[in-house]
Amino acid sequence: MTDLDISEQIAALRSTFADIRSVVGVERLEAEIADLSEQAGVPDLWDDPDAAQKITSALSHRQSDLARITSIASRLDDLEVLVEMANEAGDDESAREAQDELASIQKVLGDLEVQTLLNGEWDAHPAVVTIRAGAGGVDAADFAEMLQRMYLRWAEQHKFPTTIMDTSYAEEAGIKSTTFEIDAPYAFGTLSVEAGTHRLVRMSPFNSAGKRQTSFAAVEVIPLIEEAGAIEVPENDIRVDVFRSSGPGGQSVNTTDSAVRLTHLPTGIVVSMQNEKSQIQNRAAAMRVLQSRLLILQREQEAAAKKELAGNITASWGDQMRSYVLAPYQMVKDLRTEYEVNNPSSVFDGDLDGFINAGIKWRKRDTE
Repeated sequence: MTDLDISEQIAALRSTFADIRSVVGVERLEAEIADLSEQAGVPDLWDDPDAAQKITSALSHRQSDLARITSIASRLDDLEVLVEMANEAGDDESAREAQDELASIQKVLGDLEVQTLLNGEWDAHPAVVTIRAGAGGVDAADFAEMLQRMYLRWAEQHKFPTTIMDTSYAEEAGIKSTTFEIDAPYAFGTLSVEAGTHRLVRMSPFNSAGKRQTSFAAVEVIPLIEEAGAIEVPENDIRVDVFRSSGPGGQSVNTTDSAVRLTHLPTGIVVSMQNEKSQIQNRAAAMRVLQSRLLILQREQEAAAKKELAGNITASWGDQMRSYVLAPYQMVKDLRTEYEVNNPSSVFDGDLDGFINAGIKWRKRDTE
């Protein structure tokens, strides 16, 4: 067979990898890991569990980032050896193995290259995702639950830890709303392009006439910000309601009033938590999310004021950003990026990387 020659592709990958290393800052990453390792090694670390959790989580995230970079460097070296072995063996199977590894590295580097675009103020933070059913009745509640599963499956595929903080179930099927945390580096920057109104078109399983139904759900993504603790929230500005955690059909899943709902009276922001076992833990978790939302609101108001002074007030995100069509044809299309696929099942199973990467690139172009 003809010798396998992919030297140009490998050279291009090495060039891209060098750019990514420069942007990521490997030396800085190694210094942060050394500093966090020293902090994690002190004997009284767990005397303050909250601080210890932050340190160990940050250390784990940075070690993961460095391991990803180190792995690619090793795989590029191994790929060159694999090509040499394939040419020496002269068989199709070895050549295919080398080409498959080339394609795999290209995908990993492509994903990392997109991550280098995530240089916003809060992009590196964990994400808190809230999904709310919109217009469309039972179908909308079912759609909200489908979206929750979609994002949780996406996180699972990437081995990102998730915690469901609160879920309000609808009476007939699906959910009214849900809030969950994705605790991974750059989770907010990655998923922030998913924020907006999602639309589902299908033959309704809840309609006896079998008519086509359009329903909507809203996705909100905020960063979980450690500095949010600096936001002072006077007790008089908060109404606290306690209730029993509930499951599907309104069934109580707890015998005590441990779930907590915080209402910020000046803004009307409501945060509910029922994941933790105690009322104190749920209140602390709810306050953390409330403070993050208030900090984001404060920054948005400051940015809006600056735009108004500059005479440039434009909406960069449309109300409806993606359509999921199951009937009369099969398609999922992002209305901002024009990215689309004809396999909705794979998307609802968590295959979102194509949409997310296209969204991040679109946002970068839109802000330049």
